Amino acid sequence: MTPALNFYNTLTRTKEPFSPLEPPKVRLYTCGPTVYHYAHIGNFRTYVFEDLLRRVLNYFGYEVEQVMNITDVDDKTIKGAIRDGVTLDEFTAPFTKAFFEDIKTLGIEEVEFRPRATDYIPAMIEMIQKLLDKGVAYKGNDGSVYFSIAKFPQYGALSHLKLDELKEGASERVANDEYDKEKLADFVLWKGYDKERDGEIYWESPFGKGRPGWHIECSAMATSLLGPKLDIHCGAVDNIFPHHENEIAQSEACNGCHFVKTWLHSEHLIVDGRKMSKSLGNFFTLRDLLKKGFDGREVRYLLLSVHYRTQLNFTLEGLEAARHSLRRLDDFIERIQAYIPQEDGPVEGLIQVTKEKIENALADDLNISPALAALFDFVRGVNLWMDQGEIGERGKDEILDFLHRLDHILGLFRWEKELDIPAPVLEAFEKRLLARQEKNWAEADRLRAWISSQGFQIEDTPQGPKLKK
Repeated sequence: MTPALNFYNTLTRTKEPFSPLEPPKVRLYTCGPTVYHYAHIGNFRTYVFEDLLRRVLNYFGYEVEQVMNITDVDDKTIKGAIRDGVTLDEFTAPFTKAFFEDIKTLGIEEVEFRPRATDYIPAMIEMIQKLLDKGVAYKGNDGSVYFSIAKFPQYGALSHLKLDELKEGASERVANDEYDKEKLADFVLWKGYDKERDGEIYWESPFGKGRPGWHIECSAMATSLLGPKLDIHCGAVDNIFPHHENEIAQSEACNGCHFVKTWLHSEHLIVDGRKMSKSLGNFFTLRDLLKKGFDGREVRYLLLSVHYRTQLNFTLEGLEAARHSLRRLDDFIERIQAYIPQEDGPVEGLIQVTKEKIENALADDLNISPALAALFDFVRGVNLWMDQGEIGERGKDEILDFLHRLDHILGLFRWEKELDIPAPVLEAFEKRLLARQEKNWAEADRLRAWISSQGFQIEDTPQGPKLKK
């Protein structure tokens, strides 16, 4: 029997049984990138966690409708476009393209909707007008429109901040998209046009020329595509306040209903025990790691392998360990695929025990560590049976079927030989085989050493020597 899912809800600070509003449908909103630069590994830690969540929901029989937005208009993108003397679209396009390439490299699944904020500005204007009409928003003397948090008594429920202890000023307002979490102030919904700050980037609205604030963008895209009530909203912990707190305030004040049932947030990623920073030289994009010789699967494995609510210490040594773990899995899959069936052993029992361990772990707030431990226990058990010739035709098929189902969750396995072997290496490999047949061991050893210097290794198997990366 499949276990029930339980998630830690940031709103209630408790682990709760998960039940969507309209089962089996799950409305899931995940905050996407701000495309002013290449996304860094801290961003991808969150996106990989959200991908695992999506895959687990699907595995447990839910029908996921997911939105991941692209923030292509905010303080940073406008500043970059003006600095480079290009349009907003021209500035954000290469970073948007790079993001889509990066998530493909990391094996992150496609989602149902990837809206760009600039395509939903009419919906944002409509939402702001409703808030003005309801009296919970007002126009400031700078031409901007602000949300009055005094008109929303529940403000602070998600972040669990003690509002009476925060810095507060009567009628204080914040026009920046991001601001100090110690500041309690009315936040901007629409930023009035300022030629010096905005150049030629603006939209017309009933409140005057300008552009939307960052917080209203997510609310408008989420409710336009998924409706006023969501099952799950995800992001990193640094989004809790003010971004997600502000999303709740403006969405619930506008629509008059509870916005999100379950909030999930991933913890920070640090590098070598310190906060990631360009000045410290420990700031990595995915592309930086690819240049160092790692691949997307290895980065995915490391980002995936630590529970999402635990701080992840990212190191290059950790990536090497991820590489080693994946090689174990690759070798195992290659071995079971090539295995010649013999006598059937008790395969079904091991599969069932492993399946239960993995499902129970993932149902418990995506507890990935015991799930991976159960997988490697399974690998050891099956390898032992292959050593002893105790797997038959049916057992082999059941093992492969189980691994394919498991890979729908993990997205880590490599099923076909994906070696791009240069012609000189293949030629040396063939010459080595000939040298061994002729018992020319010195030449065979020389060729093996040269092949190794090219980044490949030769592994002797019962089926004969094989090349491996």
